[in-house]
Amino acid sequence: MLRWLYFGAAAIAGAAMAFQGTFNTAMTKAAGIWQSTFIVHAVGLGATTILLLFLRIGPAQFDKVASAPWYAFIGGLLNVVIIFAVMRAIEQAGVGNATTVIIVAQVLTALLIDHLGAFGMKKYPLHWPDFLGIVLLAAGVRILLIK
Repeated sequence: MLRWLYFGAAAIAGAAMAFQGTFNTAMTKAAGIWQSTFIVHAVGLGATTILLLFLRIGPAQFDKVASAPWYAFIGGLLNVVIIFAVMRAIEQAGVGNATTVIIVAQVLTALLIDHLGAFGMKKYPLHWPDFLGIVLLAAGVRILLIK
């Protein structure tokens, strides 16, 4: 039962990503791509500051940040890459097309990370259904991108 709650949370995250890319692209049209990237991160910083410091959501564990592996800090840089690339892709290709390609790249990368057990993740070896899923995803992309 709990597993389905996590899948639900993942579905909400997926839907939020489509909205986020759309809203960020609207900001880009108004303010420019780098300014929008900055604004998006500033709003996120403000929101997490309110949640952590004022609403006290989540335990105070900033003292444990030093124990994180070096690559954990790359996430912030990747946020800039993601937001920039999503805004540019949506602006040029449309929300549906860009999101389709994003999802396929995300799934392929995730399967590789799982297979290798990279970055401290639990190792999940690839099996034939994974390859079938990749082929079906690729076919779906081809169908969705025909215009």
